[in-house]
Amino acid sequence: MTLYKAYVSIQNQHVYYYPDESPWEFEVVAERNIIPIFQKLFDQVKMVESSNFLRAQKPIELYHHDRENDQYDRRLKKIYALIHEFSNEESRNFIEQLPYFNPRRSEAIGQNH
Repeated sequence: MTLYKAYVSIQNQHVYYYPDESPWEFEVVAERNIIPIFQKLFDQVKMVESSNFLRAQKPIELYHHDRENDQYDRRLKKIYALIHEFSNEESRNFIEQLPYFNPRRSEAIGQNH
């Protein structure tokens, strides 16, 4: 099992194979077949963003009732879950601090609404 490094940029929505290619936020180490999954998810996020732009022109549709926003959030969570699985301890700790990775925070938010 050969592992490869890749450099993931959430901000640029891209995966880089060399650390000096462009700015990145997370380094991942995974088998070769895992790394393209990041880019596929980023491509899906871009498609959802395009449809969100068109949907945003309809002022009557509320954000929290919008399926496209749910699709965007779901894919972003998948990206962070992959990063969490294949990154170093520092990155995992950071991701665990995000609101949807903290079960107690999620329960508290659910009780307040």
